[in-house]
Parts: sequence; structure tokens; C-alpha cells
Amino acid sequence: MSQAQKSSSKEMEQLKELKALVSKKLGMKEVDFDLYVVDATNQILGRMASNIVKTMKSSIKAGKWPVVFIINSEKAVISGPKERVVKGYHLLFTVKTKWNPEKQGIRRPRNPARIVKRTIRGMLPKNYLGRLMYRSILAYVGNPVGLQKFINEEVKSLSKDGVKTVSFKDADVSRLKGDYVTVLELAKLMGWNNG
Repeated sequence: MSQAQKSSSKEMEQLKELKALVSKKLGMKEVDFDLYVVDATNQILGRMASNIVKTMKSSIKAGKWPVVFIINSEKAVISGPKERVVKGYHLLFTVKTKWNPEKQGIRRPRNPARIVKRTIRGMLPKNYLGRLMYRSILAYVGNPVGLQKFINEEVKSLSKDGVKTVSFKDADVSRLKGDYVTVLELAKLMGWNNG
């Protein structure tokens, strides 16, 4: 079994588990998924994250459960001068815990996909619904080879409406007048080694 087949079967199991969990927790007898593919290329990270959360909430209000696939997460941008952005993220690594200050502090993501997912997590509701929504966000570095095939063949059967490809106009990098840093640059400066 190839790597792409292993990851697609793992993701399909994850989606089936999510479907069972959503129906159990929210009391929905039949769960219909709303599937979104978001290309993060040249999207401002914070605006993209808030738009994803808004889209997910509106989908839930419509009686469907959203599943978001974020591709090219390393190409999202963070506004601000490079030094200020990097300094702000480095500051997060210096935070120590109260209980054991000698040990390393809170773990922070270095992978671009996890940085994007962590940003979205901060904008989700802080309750069981937010935790379920967080589980239905799948972020990727680049555009995985088997992802499009996986979505078209296996995941499409979970949704009546099909897959919606989304790009947010108000999150486009052309709106920025100043400097910006890509998530990939930030991740490399934080110590990510493409692993």
C-alpha cells in the first residue's frame, strides 16, 4: 500500500469517526457534510481564518456539517515587517509554565499547516461545538498528490452538494500596502525542517 493510499484511508476513517461523533453529540440523525477546499495561496492568515470560521458556522446553521481542506498552507501570508512578526512568534517560545518553570514551556507549532490550524483554533467557539469544528479542519503543506483523487472519489459520497472550492477576496494579499511574511518563511525561522 502506497503512502497516498495509507493517508487517504486514514483520513476517510477520521471523517467517518467525525460523522458518528457529530450525530451523537448534536443529535443529528443523518449528517450531511458540506465540503470546502480552501487554497491558502496569497491569503492573509488572520482574515482567511476568520472567514473559514464564518463559513463553518453558516454551514452548521443550514443543518450541514462543514469539513474544510486547506491546501498550500505554507503560502498564506502574515502582515507586518518580517522582524516584528518573527519576534512576536519567538516570544511565544519563551513562555514558561507556572508549575514547572525549569522545563520547556507551552508547545507551539512550527509546521506551516499546524500554524494555520492553530490560528483558526483561536477563532473557534470555546465549547464542545468548537472542538468538533476543529476536528473537521484538515490542513496540508502543498497540494498532496492523492488529495484531489481522495476528495473526488471517496469524500464526495458524504456530501449531496459536492465539494466547494473557496478563495476569500477580502483576505487577498493585494489588499496589503505594507510588508508581509509567508508562513513558510516564518516556519523555517522557527526551526521547521520540512519534516
